[in-house]
Order: sequence, then C-alpha cells, then structure tokens
Amino acid sequence: MNFDLTQEQKMIRKLMRDFSEGEVAPEADERDRTKAFPKEVFKKMADLNLMGLPFPEEYGGAGADSISFAIAVEELSRVCASTGITYSAHISLGCAPLHLFGNQEQKQTYLVPLCRGETLGAFGLTEPGAGSDAGGTKTTAVRDGDEWVINGSKCFITNASYADFLALTAVTSRSEAGPEITAFIVPTDTLGFRVIDHYVKMGLHSSNTTELVMENVRIPAENILGKVGHGFKQFLITLDGGRIGIGAMAVGIAQGAYEAALRYAGERVQFGQSLSKFQVIQHKLADMAMNIELARTMVYKAAWLKDQGKKFTKEASMCKLFASEIAMKVCDQAVQIHGGYGYMHDYKVERFFRDAKLTEIGEGTSEIQRMVIAREIGC
Repeated sequence: MNFDLTQEQKMIRKLMRDFSEGEVAPEADERDRTKAFPKEVFKKMADLNLMGLPFPEEYGGAGADSISFAIAVEELSRVCASTGITYSAHISLGCAPLHLFGNQEQKQTYLVPLCRGETLGAFGLTEPGAGSDAGGTKTTAVRDGDEWVINGSKCFITNASYADFLALTAVTSRSEAGPEITAFIVPTDTLGFRVIDHYVKMGLHSSNTTELVMENVRIPAENILGKVGHGFKQFLITLDGGRIGIGAMAVGIAQGAYEAALRYAGERVQFGQSLSKFQVIQHKLADMAMNIELARTMVYKAAWLKDQGKKFTKEASMCKLFASEIAMKVCDQAVQIHGGYGYMHDYKVERFFRDAKLTEIGEGTSEIQRMVIAREIGC
C-alpha cells in the first residue's frame, strides 16, 4: 500500500496550486459579489490542456487519471468553489457520459470539443419533481420516424448556459415495471430548447445554474447516448464518478477555510496572546486538520479504485458523504474562530461556508448517500 503521489500527480498538484493562486483566487471575491462567470479562467485552463484532463489523448484529453482530476478540483475549490464545481461538472457530468457510453462518431463530434475546452460540459438529470427520485423523470421522448421529439424540463443544471450540447434523460416508454429511461445528446441551439438562468442561490454565485425547457425538441435518432432504455443505469454510473468530484470539491473548500482560520488564529491577538495559543482554538484546528486529511484519503481511495477498474460505488458515496459533512463542520468552525470578522465577506470564510452547503446536496443528498452505502453493505 503506497500513499505517495506519482510524479505526474505531483506535477498536476503544483500546476493547479500555482494556477489557482495566480489566476483564480485574485478575483474570486469580486466574482462572488457580482455573480460573474469565470470565462477567462476556463480559456486559460483550455490553453493548459486541463479541460479533458482524465480522458485519452486521442479525444483531445491529457490522459491523466481520476486522482489527478480530484487534485485539480480540490485545488480550484480551495480558492473558489464556483470554479471548482464548474470544472468538476464539466469533467464528470459533461465529458464522462460521452466517454463511457458514446460511440466513436459521438466521441469525435462531442467529446473532442469538450476536452479542448471549446465548450463546457453539462448533464440534464434533475427535474422539479425528480431530484433524489431520478426514477420519477417526467421528461418524455417520442419516436417520430428518424427523429425523437423531447418535451419536459430540467432544473439545477450546471454549466448549461455555456454548453453547445448536453446529455439528458427522458422517458421513452412506460410499463408496470416502471419507466424506460433513455439518454440523448441534445444541442442547446435546437429549436424549442431553452436555457433559463434565473436562480438566486445561497452560494456558488459565480457558477452557472440553470433550468432547461424542451418544447417539441427534435433530434436525430443517432443522438441516442448508449442504448434505448439504458439511460437510468448509465447516469447512475456517471453519478458514481461525479461523487468523487464533489468529494474533492468539499475537501478543497474545507482546506481553504482551515488555512484561513489557521492564519487568522496566528495573527489575531486577544488577552495578550495570539488565538492560536489558546487550547480551545488549538483543538478546533487539530480536529479540522485531522478530518480534512481523512476526507482527502477517502476521496483518493475512491478515485484509485475507479482507475483500477474496480467497483467503487460504496467508496464514492462514502467519500462524498464524509467530505461534504466535514466541509460544513470545518467552515462553521472557521467562521467561529474568526468571530465577528468571520461573518464579513472580506475574510472569505463566510463564502466558503455558503459554498460548502451544496456539497451535501449535489450528486445525491447525504440521505441518498446513506441509502447507497446501506445497500452496498447488504442492508
């Protein structure tokens, strides 16, 4: 058992640390205030060949592994979780389904421009009445000759305003056994397809979260992703990988909040000494450091299992669940250590606190993760 990063993984970490601190962090607070999407950041990431990091070079990717992807998401989220979730969704929800289930023609047409950073990846699963209950999908797709006609809506979709196309699920038939769900690749400029960016969110203000509305959207039959009726299974597999991304995002947020609290505790003087000299503060910081390290190890383990081609459903849920709940606890304590300043925007920890909450919800809520883990251990 070797916990050392490979040379390539160390290079990715250094590259992402330098890039995050030099290009992402300086305007993160201002983007949070103005809700500005970090377009220029992703143009620069495309120039560095990072937008297809874990995918094969033949499709424009960098041929790296899932641990490198987790490191990249963590480093981005350490300074700006909005950038972290945008990148995580692009890779794990936008690119991954095409790589896993697309045919060669689809990969060349759709995966290549994603890996090159020519457009952002998005994924249409959640609906107003079908969040945790993805099997309750209401969006329909009806065959009409050589085309499929899609009607319905999706909500809370990341990156769709900046996506030229995306994969989404729709019900293609119903029976007593339940709905048959199929995945489709849909260009966002198709007649009848609307992307609505109107949400007012608690956090992640500079990420893009949208609603999708489909009214008689016609796409050719060759735009089926994978097989008819396999969409639900395909997207469950996709979500396993996505949970590694959210786990890494949570670790990054926690790390950023912890570092801010550690720095502040060393600088802030109360009762004639720095806060870091008080045992109660030392214990808070020690717990933060311990739990972040445990969460990171669990994320890397899930990513390693994925890279080895082993089953990782349980570990993906565990890493996402543990890391997200630790992120909330760490951010809460980081605000507490800052006292009144922690409530102020300029000290960053309130942004980390707001951003962290989504990690307990996205890619399956904490309650769903516990259901998945219970199922995997045989309950």
